[in-house]
Amino acid sequence: MTVRLDDMDRKILTQLQEDASQSLDDIARKVGSSKTPVWNRIRKMKDMGVIGRQTVLLDPEALGLEACFFVLIRTSEHEAEWQRKFLATLRARPEVLEAHRLAGDIDYILKVRVKNARAYDQFYQALIAEVKIHNVTALLSMEEIKSTTLLPL
Repeated sequence: MTVRLDDMDRKILTQLQEDASQSLDDIARKVGSSKTPVWNRIRKMKDMGVIGRQTVLLDPEALGLEACFFVLIRTSEHEAEWQRKFLATLRARPEVLEAHRLAGDIDYILKVRVKNARAYDQFYQALIAEVKIHNVTALLSMEEIKSTTLLPL
């Protein structure tokens, strides 16, 4: 369901995406409004589900998580019980930053962040011990060219 937003809502969202720790006063000044209307709009967008949880972005390399793998998974299993177990396994693994079910030859793609190749192998061994997987291909990202959480408004 698409929510209708006006230009002021988009300006507020742009400010929040850039830095959600800004004060209401700062956001209001930057969008050309006052504090109370901005607060009301933010509350309304939270109630509508446009704004989800607020968090902080960490630098994975500064934390020693230098290896980013994209893991392509093909499975011959498509039963509900297998899928339930597979999804529960992915959700329980903190190394999995993203998981997507795909159309086409590949069934799933995962974005996995670990310290190094050895740590990836430990993740891989644990994954295949939990669920039956037909084929796994791991691609090591050599360089992150673009990564953003900013949605185009």
